Amino acid sequence: MKEKFMAAGPNELQNSANKDGKIAGFWQGLWHGFIAPFAFGISLFKENVGVYEAHNNGRWYNFGFILGLMMVFGGNAGAGKQSAAWKKTNNG
Repeated sequence: MKEKFMAAGPNELQNSANKDGKIAGFWQGLWHGFIAPFAFGISLFKENVGVYEAHNNGRWYNFGFILGLMMVFGGNAGAGKQSAAWKKTNNG
C-alpha cells in the first residue's frame, strides 16, 4: 500500500452530489463537527469512516462544522473564567 502524501488543496468535490445525490450543507456540517471526535477515533480502525464530508456546499458546511466542534470542546468558555480569575488576583 503505497500512498502519495500532499498538502491539502481546494476541494474538487465541493458542490457535487455524493452517491445518494445529496450535498451536505450547514446542518450536516454542524452534526459532523459535533461527532468529529468520535468519528476520528473510529476512523483509526475502519477505512470506510471519515471525519469530514467532501461533498459539501462550501462555506456554510465549514461554518457548521467549526460551530459543532466548538460546541463539543467548549468554544471560548474558558476565556471568561480565566479573565475573572485574573481580575480577582489583580484587584481589578
